[in-house]
This record gives sequence, C-alpha cells and structure tokens, in this order.
Amino acid sequence: MVEIIYGPRGGKRPDLTNGHEAYLEMVRRKRMYGGLLLLVFIALMASGWNLAASRNAGGFWNGIGNVFAFPSEVFAEAWEKRALIPGLVVEHVPALIETINIAAVATILGAAAAVVMSLLATRGLARWPRAVPLFRRAMDAMRAIPEIVIALVLIYILGGGPVPAVIAIAVHTAGALGKLFSEVAENADLKPVEGLQSVGANWTQRMWLGVIPQVAPNWLSYGLLRFEINVRASAILGFVGEGGIGYDLKIAMQWGQGRYDDVVAIFLLLFLAIVVIDRTSDHFRHRIVKGH
Repeated sequence: MVEIIYGPRGGKRPDLTNGHEAYLEMVRRKRMYGGLLLLVFIALMASGWNLAASRNAGGFWNGIGNVFAFPSEVFAEAWEKRALIPGLVVEHVPALIETINIAAVATILGAAAAVVMSLLATRGLARWPRAVPLFRRAMDAMRAIPEIVIALVLIYILGGGPVPAVIAIAVHTAGALGKLFSEVAENADLKPVEGLQSVGANWTQRMWLGVIPQVAPNWLSYGLLRFEINVRASAILGFVGEGGIGYDLKIAMQWGQGRYDDVVAIFLLLFLAIVVIDRTSDHFRHRIVKGH
C-alpha cells in the first residue's frame, strides 16, 4: 500500500499507522502537484499570449480603449430612435420563430439519433459489444466538428437556408447528447433487462421496456438543456446565411450606421427569447427530475 501511494523509491516512508502524519504527507504531495500544474498553466498562458500578440495586427493594450467605442455608437443611435424599437422588435418576430423552429427540429433529430447511438455505445447494453468503440468514436467526431464548419460545407452542397443549419446542429447534438445519454444508461439497473432476456425479449424490447423507463427523466432533462444551446447556435449560424434572426442581425450590422436601432431591437428580442426559453426549460427540467 505504501508503494502504491508514495511510489517505489527508497527513503523514509511516513508512518501510516499515524493517521495525522499520513494525511499531512498526502496534503503536501497534492499541493506540490497542484503547484506544478499551475506553473505549467501559467507557462502555456504566457506562451499563447506572446504568440497572439506577435500575430495581431495591432497592440492589445493600445487598442483596448476602442472596445467600448462601437457599442457606445450603437446604443447612442438606438437611443435617438428609441420610439421605433418596439415596432422593429415585432417586425423580427417571424425570424425569431424560424430560429426556434430550426433549433427544435435539429434537437428532435439529434436526440433521436443520440438515443440509438448511446444504447449501442453503452457497455453491458450494446447490441454488438465489439462495435462499442466504433460508436463512441463516431460520437466523438460529431462533437469535435463545430456546427458552423458543418454548415459551411453543406452550403456548398445544398445552398443557403434553414436545411443546412438543421443538419449541422442535429449532427453536433447527436454527438453531445449521445455521450450524455450513454453515461446515464451505464448507471441503469440491469435486473429488468435480465428479466426480459430470460423470457425471450429481443434487444429492442429490452431497451424499450427495461432501460428507457429508467433513464427517460434524465434524458429529457438533457434534451431540454440542449434545446437552449441549439437556439443560440441557430442564431449564430444565421451569420453564414442560414436564415433566422441571425441573418437579420448580419444584414442590419452590414448596413452600419443608420440601422443600429435595428441591431439593438434584434439583440433585445433574442435576449428576451433566450431568457424565456431558459426559465421555461429550467422549470420543466426540475419537474421531470425531481417530480415537483
């Protein structure tokens, strides 16, 4: 036990019969390792900062004063035209609905794919145990590729519009939710599955009747949380021509001065929508998981 904790090196060993001495020795080692990790982190941060500064077109500290220049210009113009903002908010509601529809459809498609892939990638439940690493790596690949990269590739194939955005978000959602769903399924009680198997149930029946009823509350909770994330992703994809409120925001910002009241109205509408979605999904997540 001593060698497992303190290594095989020779020298004085702490007296493990003395609980206080052993505890202090473990604390010292943890602090030492923590200090080394902190030094590595600081070195990486310093190296990254120097690299970014050397490749930047201008100096960071020289330009930091301009950080608030553009926002102040936007809000100054919006304040002058504040009477028009309520009408502009109403005008962009259809684009917001399109954004929410993109997120909803992508979440449903991605969650459906995640359910299947997670069960096929869960040890002890998989239909083909030898293929578990294959499905896990597939989900890793789906999570690793950002939605905007997938969307940009699909634009060349399908053209602009909401369809590439739906596919891009659904692919990333399948990878992210698949990982979470698999972790929840690994903690499921296997006794119902074994009971169903003993009476001749096939794999699909065992999953549907023995596993899914156990994991459904947590799966639904994760699905709602992912829907919140996908609303934001859908708005961001609008900047690459995928439709929705993000596209309206891009057009308004490209027009520049004279349309900043439109920019503020879109930001305000998007902020209010995200707050409402967050609060609503949070309420339902608590009810699903805690039952009240």
